[in-house]
Amino acid sequence: MKNQTYQIDIQAPASVVFHKMLDKETYKLWTSEFNPTSDYEGGWNKGDKIYFIGQNKDGKREGMVAKILENIPNEFVSIYHYGILDGDIEITEGPAVESWAGGTENYHFKENNGITNVTVKVDTTEEYLSYFDETWPKALSRLKEICE
Repeated sequence: MKNQTYQIDIQAPASVVFHKMLDKETYKLWTSEFNPTSDYEGGWNKGDKIYFIGQNKDGKREGMVAKILENIPNEFVSIYHYGILDGDIEITEGPAVESWAGGTENYHFKENNGITNVTVKVDTTEEYLSYFDETWPKALSRLKEICE
């Protein structure tokens, strides 16, 4: 797995950026860059299970199964991915998940003079590298629009 870093400066306090990034309604707006039906089920508290979900092109519900490793409000969130969701079925082992299971996605928020730097560090496979390199900057730009 390869770890990629994406970042953006947003002219808003870290508390605003943090909440707009994670609150359900605004989360769906910025993550629509990944999938127009992007959503989540579960919580953002340390130890919570969370599903990152959407519908595929055939209208079927699918997504990622993850656990929140850490949540320090307005500073840091760490997500541990360990499975996929196929409809209502969790798949946590086997060929569909073995190449990327155990990967993390970390959000860092650092405020300086009213400007918050958001840094996202995400583990990915070679297969998704170009997709993430194209889509993460768009998603972060969308988050910036929402926050400013």
